[in-house]
Amino acid sequence: MAVAAVTEWDIQGQDRSTMNYDAIGRRLDTANNPPEGGLFHTAGYDEEVGVFRIFDVWESQEHAQRFIEDRLMPAVRAELGDELEASAPKRQYFYELHDAAGAR
Repeated sequence: MAVAAVTEWDIQGQDRSTMNYDAIGRRLDTANNPPEGGLFHTAGYDEEVGVFRIFDVWESQEHAQRFIEDRLMPAVRAELGDELEASAPKRQYFYELHDAAGAR
C-alpha cells in the first residue's frame, strides 16, 4: 500500500531560503540515484499555514524509513552538523493512501 510522508518546518521570520534543502538535495543526488520505493517528491512553502513542507509518496512506509535512515539522515548530519537539533521538523508523519493515480 502506497503511503504519503509529510514533513513540515515552521517558517522562521521573513527568510525563505532553501539553502539547507538544496545542499542536502545535492548530496543525495536523487536525480541520478533515485531512492528505492520513492514514487513522488515535492517541497515548498505553504504561506497560508506558515510552513515549509516536504510531501512524498512511497511504495511503503518501510521504503521511506530505509531511505531516511540509510541516506537522508547521514546527508542531513553532514550538512547541518551541530545545527541538526535546532532544525528539527515541527511535524512528521505518514498515512496510507487510498488512491495514488499515476504512481508506478
